[in-house]
Amino acid sequence: MAKTYQNFAQFYPFYLSQHQNAVCRRLHFIGSVLVLSLCIYSVVSAHLSLLWLLPVLGYGFAWFGHFFFEKNKPATFTYPIYSLMGDWVMFKDILIGKIKW
Repeated sequence: MAKTYQNFAQFYPFYLSQHQNAVCRRLHFIGSVLVLSLCIYSVVSAHLSLLWLLPVLGYGFAWFGHFFFEKNKPATFTYPIYSLMGDWVMFKDILIGKIKW
């Protein structure tokens, strides 16, 4: 049975423990960059129909990293909201150098 976290601060250390493989973290980061890029492009170019690709890019890269490099089940399957939050906090932490890329 999955552990119940009372808040994101309790969840984030678990999230990081599920992302110890550098390739998995890099794939998450690349997926996040692509998600941001697609959002910007879709809005600026008025091609909003491309927004359906957001989960494909974001989750596709992340899940590939989990299944083939980290070899664990993505946290999003059990903790979808906290996991999405964790993706962006980890992205920020990589950007500022708090977490190795």
